Amino acid sequence: MLIPTDSGATLDVEVHGDGEPLLLIAGMSAHRDMWGPELLDALTPHFAVAVYDHRGIGGSSRAEGGFTIADLAADARGVLDGLGWDTAHVLGTSMGGMIAQELVLAAPDRVRSVVLGCTTAGGPGAVDAPGARRLVEAIASRDAARVARTAFEVNLSPEFCSRPGEFERFTEFSARRKVPSAVVAYQALACSGHDTRDRLATIAVPTTVVHGEADEVIGVAEGDRLAGAITGATLERWPGVGHMFWWECPDQTAEVAIRAARSA
Repeated sequence: MLIPTDSGATLDVEVHGDGEPLLLIAGMSAHRDMWGPELLDALTPHFAVAVYDHRGIGGSSRAEGGFTIADLAADARGVLDGLGWDTAHVLGTSMGGMIAQELVLAAPDRVRSVVLGCTTAGGPGAVDAPGARRLVEAIASRDAARVARTAFEVNLSPEFCSRPGEFERFTEFSARRKVPSAVVAYQALACSGHDTRDRLATIAVPTTVVHGEADEVIGVAEGDRLAGAITGATLERWPGVGHMFWWECPDQTAEVAIRAARSA
C-alpha cells in the first residue's frame, strides 16, 4: 500500500502477520525485500510486521534532493500514522538503526520497545570501518560486478560468504527493487551527519543493541558505545556474525525482537 506522510514522502508499505505492531526500518541502499522471508516467517506468528521502502527506493516516491536522518525518522513516523498504529515496537538496522534512534528521541510515546542493530550513535569516524571504505571504492569503480561482490563480502561474515548459493541469493534479492545511486548518495550524506551521542541518555523505552563481532561496515565498538550510552540497554554481541546479522541469523534476530517486546 502507498502511504502519504506529513514529511512529504509517499512510502510503499507492506504488513505481514497478526499481533502486536512491529516496524522494521531498513538500512542504506536496502529495500524491504532485503529483510528476507526467513526473518518474516519467524516474526509473523508474533507480530503484525510493517516493512517499507525509504523515499526514492522501489515504489516509494522520488527523493527530491537531500535529507537528514531526522527527515527519515519523520517518514517512519508517517508509516505509523498511515497504518493507524498509535505505538509500535521498532527494529532498525544500520542506517535504519540511526532512524530508529531519532524516532524514539522525537516521539518516545510512539515506541514500545526498540532494537538497534549493527548501528552507531554517530560522530567522527563512526562509519569509517574497512568494509565501508571497500564498498565506497567499489562503487567509485562503476563496475557492477565488483560492487555486487564487494557488497556481499562486506555485509556478511566470511563463513556465511563461503556457503554455496548465498552470493546468488543475495544478488537476486538485491535486484528486486530499484535503488538509484543518487538516493544512496543522499543516504550516505545523511548517515555522515548523524549524531545522537548527547541525547541517548534520555531514551527510556526498553532498548536492545545487537552487533555482529565480524561486522566490517560499522565496527562492533560502535555497538558497545551505543549500548553504554542508553540507560538499561541490553547489549548482544554475536561472535562470527557480519553486518547483516538478520540475514545470517533470522531466528535469533526474531527471538531478540520477541524478548524486547515482552519487556515493554
